[in-house]
Amino acid sequence: MTLTPTPVRGGTVAADWVDEQLLAGPDGEPCLRFGAPVARGTLRALVAERQRQLAAAGLGEHGTVALRMPPSPEFVAVLLAAWRSGAQAVLLDHRLTAVEVDRAVERLHPRVLVELADGRPQFHSLPGGAAAATGHTLVQLSSGSTGPSKVIARTAADLLRELDCYARLPEFPTRGERTVLLSSTVHVLGLVGGLLHALHAGVELVVPQRMTPAGILATVAGGTAPATVIGVPFHAELLAAVAAPPELPQLRRMIVAGELVRPQLPAAFRERFGVPLGTMYGMTETGVIATDLSGRNHPAVEPVHGMELSVDRGELHIVRPESPYLGPTDPTRWSDGLLHTRDAALIEARTGLVTVLGRRDSQISIGGLKVDLNEVEQALTGLPGVVEAVVLFADGAIEAYAATAEGVTSSPSERGGPAEQLRELLGKELAGYKLPRRLHLMPRLPRTATGKLLRDAAALRRQADAAR
Repeated sequence: MTLTPTPVRGGTVAADWVDEQLLAGPDGEPCLRFGAPVARGTLRALVAERQRQLAAAGLGEHGTVALRMPPSPEFVAVLLAAWRSGAQAVLLDHRLTAVEVDRAVERLHPRVLVELADGRPQFHSLPGGAAAATGHTLVQLSSGSTGPSKVIARTAADLLRELDCYARLPEFPTRGERTVLLSSTVHVLGLVGGLLHALHAGVELVVPQRMTPAGILATVAGGTAPATVIGVPFHAELLAAVAAPPELPQLRRMIVAGELVRPQLPAAFRERFGVPLGTMYGMTETGVIATDLSGRNHPAVEPVHGMELSVDRGELHIVRPESPYLGPTDPTRWSDGLLHTRDAALIEARTGLVTVLGRRDSQISIGGLKVDLNEVEQALTGLPGVVEAVVLFADGAIEAYAATAEGVTSSPSERGGPAEQLRELLGKELAGYKLPRRLHLMPRLPRTATGKLLRDAAALRRQADAAR
């Protein structure tokens, strides 16, 4: 198929925001690079062709389509084509198994499922598919790092609000620059902060072909335009561990989000590359909430434009007039116009800066004594050689799982072994009642598809047993 880079119009009211906010720009302007570059005019033509194919599969205005596609120009084109059709797009991680996809389809009832085969999209019309029950543009599943995924929906207006927040951040990539994206485009940071912001702001989005330290650094070095790397703390840990990185005058900063950053990591990253490690705090439900892109306020972050935050009994709340969840809403997550983040936080009265302390449900009681699992986890990751850790409360006891730079494997039952030695070292930092009863050392800790550390006790035990 030959693609002609000419402007196209969508034919629906919904198409206007895609055409005007995401696809507008000179035909020859580079906008995507998944290995090979894609110019904006070529993307417009590809979107128009995929929209015709979606229509042939039965998708129209108020329809529903599920995308199970890896990061690629085809993913971008099909997503924008669905939105230009006035349809609701459901994003499924391409790494899901067939069984998991079937469960998601049964739960969400899309009319069309799009998958990639041999580099080409395959459009499957699904029996029993339903029209969109709401006016939401985007449906995502939460990361599932702490339990079953939640179904979260957002409108086009809410996505545009978030893009406006990014446009107001002076340190965020702007026209003529590059975003090197390590995060998944199926989840909110990679989708909005990476892909949609790049299209909206005239930034070239570059996705490394290899997600290794060498592959990431080669991608940064592969262009002359200033580059910002966006990923999760795990990616920053990988890069900070590179012994002798090349000179990278193009690198402006790296920005991470998704979980708490190990206390020593920002300094280690700056020492290695001479640029700041910025942090962001956000949720699938609302996108970006607060940022510290310069690293000056770490671990505090500053709320983005228009974000109204408060703390009630230690929990961070966000003003959100309507529930972001599809289906019945758990009042402990959203009620009376407030989104309950379930994160513990402090807000400094004078500056409005927010310090996120971790999950509020991490505060437990041991024999009547209060223990904050986040404190234990931060103390553990602060020990020499420890690169990542997860601390849980399971079966009436504190359990810890950690990985060291040496990739050692050690079980709690190994008398005098590395795990026991590390626990003794932790005992010099914390009171005895805060110490994990069981501490497992693993070569690396398992992560979700979004790169977050897995926090399911049963799954972690299986991984620890398999590592021995």
